[in-house]
Amino acid sequence: MKRKEIESREDVSLLVNTFYGKVRKHEVLGLIFNGIIHNWPEHLEKLTDFWETNLFFVKAYKGNPLRAHLDVDRHVNYTVEQAHFGNWLQLWFETLDELFIGENCEIAKKRARAMAHVMFLRIFNAREHGLKKS
Repeated sequence: MKRKEIESREDVSLLVNTFYGKVRKHEVLGLIFNGIIHNWPEHLEKLTDFWETNLFFVKAYKGNPLRAHLDVDRHVNYTVEQAHFGNWLQLWFETLDELFIGENCEIAKKRARAMAHVMFLRIFNAREHGLKKS
């Protein structure tokens, strides 16, 4: 497949679907995602909205990513680690590099890296605040 620019919702959908196909098969991430997500088509559509919003600034996404990740952490007994985000980023970069080139490809990498770091810190801080209130 020839690599191309990320220019449309269809491109974002290809990225999201290809990426989460890898996530579902990953030995660590697959256990988490497959244990929580029961309606993959709906979830993939929501994530396509999320990335379309992040790359093209359209108002497609409605949701709260932090709340979703805090819920996942709670569901897996507060065991989400920075390594999980590292695995996620590795697959994200790999998928981007297989399918795309150009400015939006690099933006998708930068935003994912920033989101992964912030998300983990917020999960960690939420745990700390929860422990202090007990």
